[in-house]
Amino acid sequence: MGTSIRMFFDIQTTAISIFGYNLSYVELIGTFFGLFAVYWASKANILTWPASIINEAAFFLLFFQVHLYSDMLLQVFFFVATLYGWYNWKSAPGFRKITTLSNFSRWVWFFVALGGTLALGTLVAHIHQLLPSFFPVKASFAYPDAFTTTASMIATILLARKKIENWLIWMVVDVVCIFLYFIKGIQVVAVEYFIFLILCIFGWYNWKKIMRHG
Repeated sequence: MGTSIRMFFDIQTTAISIFGYNLSYVELIGTFFGLFAVYWASKANILTWPASIINEAAFFLLFFQVHLYSDMLLQVFFFVATLYGWYNWKSAPGFRKITTLSNFSRWVWFFVALGGTLALGTLVAHIHQLLPSFFPVKASFAYPDAFTTTASMIATILLARKKIENWLIWMVVDVVCIFLYFIKGIQVVAVEYFIFLILCIFGWYNWKKIMRHG
C-alpha cells in the first residue's frame, strides 16, 4: 500500500501521455486544481481557496522532485496564506471590497520583492551544502526561482486583501514561470502558467469592472 502511494505521487509515474509527453498524476492534479483556483480568483469567487489547497499539496511534491526548492517552499507559504485569504474573504458581510494600493505601499512592496529575491536566492543557491540530507541536488535557477517565489508571496497577500495590483504581479510571475518550467521539462505546468497569464489579464479586467460598479 505504501509503495503504491509513493508511486502515485512520483513524477515518473505516468497518468496519461499527451503528444509524447508523460504527464504524472501529481502534475495533473496540481494543474487541474490550479486552473480552477485562478479562474475562481478572477471571478472573486471564494471557491478559489479550497481549490488552492489541493493545488499547493500537489505542487509541493512536484517541485521537490524537479529540484525547484524555492517553489517547493512557496507552497507552504501558499497554504498559510490560503487559510488567511479564505478567512479574510469570509469575515465581512458580502466579502471585502476590491481596493488599490497607495503609491507608498507599492514602493514598499517593490523593495520587499527585491530584498526577498536576493536573500532567498542566496539561501537556496547554497541549500544543498547547508542541508545535504534533505536537498542532495543543487537548486536549479536559484535567483529566478527565488524571484517568482517572493513575488508570488506578495501577490497572494494582496489577493487575500483584495488589492487589484495582485494581478499585475501575477502576470510578471507567470511570464518568468513559463520559461523556467519549460526549461526544466515540466511542459504541462509551463502551459498551465500560460493559461494563468490569460486568466490574470481577465482577472485584472474583471476586478476593475467590479470596482467600477461598487
